[in-house]
Amino acid sequence: MRTCRQLLKEFPYRQLQFANTKLPIRLEGKDKRDVYNISSPFFYNGRELLLGRAEFRDSEDSSIIFLRRSAGIWILDEQYQPLDHLQDPFYCMIGGKMIIGGVEVYRNQVNTLTYRTVFYRETAPFQLQRFACGPEHMKDIRLLELPNGKILITTRPQGAEAGRGKIGFTVIRSLDDLNDRSISSARIFEDQFAKEEWGGTNQLHLLKNGKIGVLSHIANFDPEGNRHYYSTCFLLDPNSGRHSPMKIIAVRKNFENGPSKRNDLKDVVFAGGLVRQKNGTALLYCGVGDTEAHCITILDPFLKWEKI
Repeated sequence: MRTCRQLLKEFPYRQLQFANTKLPIRLEGKDKRDVYNISSPFFYNGRELLLGRAEFRDSEDSSIIFLRRSAGIWILDEQYQPLDHLQDPFYCMIGGKMIIGGVEVYRNQVNTLTYRTVFYRETAPFQLQRFACGPEHMKDIRLLELPNGKILITTRPQGAEAGRGKIGFTVIRSLDDLNDRSISSARIFEDQFAKEEWGGTNQLHLLKNGKIGVLSHIANFDPEGNRHYYSTCFLLDPNSGRHSPMKIIAVRKNFENGPSKRNDLKDVVFAGGLVRQKNGTALLYCGVGDTEAHCITILDPFLKWEKI
């Protein structure tokens, strides 16, 4: 196991040439919400879409919004209704249909404010219906359709052996089996995070060799209580469950300077998705400082693993 500190020492951020772009996002009229923790762009229903977490600077009550590209600017797509009280959107395609997920903040049966991951699917053009949710206190659940039609799930339980949050994985037969029980049964990787660290999955990529490229993150607190999030990745064999060591692919210093929601969030990078390019690079879409959406060009982190 390599700790955050060791991974940072291995990451040559000064030697890598990153092309950084703050995404041009324009909301309507007097809407001054920040948009961050974006997904990667994707094409669906004849348009290029982007999901974002929209939130006022002094609030944690956010909505997942749908953006579409227009004349080089991302604007609200009014065909899709926002998903209110949800954070940190993600998407995947299963059976050719769009699945949208996010983190729901809600009050449980004892009136305690808590959170869980919820899932929506499109039942008619531009109409989304909630169909599943994960266990309480679990973020960063991601899905990927495998070539045999089964669905790989990565999870992030907390507490007990999972500590502050570890990555787990399991495989289900279909979306009908996506529920608390199947998600909670996932095998936990014990060798990725030190006791004081946590992390999770951001996006799953099926590689040409049948293995899975996992876009992920690792995080910790410093002695002053500031949060530090780094974008990482690793390789997963869905048949054996074996995985490679995690490596850092982007840190806050790789992005343009900008504001943060709070002082303790200045060093936060949360990757929403990665788009692989044909020239050996990849576009990494991230939320930065819990206020802004950025895209950087990096070397494709999965390219060498695809040849294993």
